[in-house]
Amino acid sequence: MPKKLLKRFFPSPDQVKRNRSLKFLAPLFSKPNLWHINRRAVARAFLVGVFTAFLPVPFQMGIAAFLAFYVNANVPISIGLVWISNPVTIPPIFYGTYLLGSWMLGTPSNEFSIELSLQWVLNELGALWAPLFVGSLAAGLVLSVIAYFAMHLAWRMHVAHNWKKRQLIRQRRNETEK
Repeated sequence: MPKKLLKRFFPSPDQVKRNRSLKFLAPLFSKPNLWHINRRAVARAFLVGVFTAFLPVPFQMGIAAFLAFYVNANVPISIGLVWISNPVTIPPIFYGTYLLGSWMLGTPSNEFSIELSLQWVLNELGALWAPLFVGSLAAGLVLSVIAYFAMHLAWRMHVAHNWKKRQLIRQRRNETEK
């Protein structure tokens, strides 16, 4: 993958260590893969980040960081991928996962209208939480595994392309030297 491009956008471990407000992240520096950009760490980051993005819970970025630490994935990429579910995409994602969960549990999907109030959340959460949670887990698991293997494939294709390009350059250089 474009290693140099990614390194420009993400902070280095030294930059994070020097930041006073991030001192609590010191254990993250004991594992080198948490900051390195290589095929395995990035693929695991996609697995963690995409899965966490589909969880219907608060503090997704913290969960992604914890899971990235646990599976030895790239932390900045894991946290960045959580923003797949942002304020614009959350309604369609969670409505889709609610419908998937209703189908998986065999329960009818209820018609409901959304109100932005605590009373609505407390009243409707009981009927919505099980299908939403089951659908979110299923969609997150399937899509994160697809993202994991897609990243492996994309990385290998990128490396193979670079190998072919280098072979052509060597071949042309050898032909001009003769």
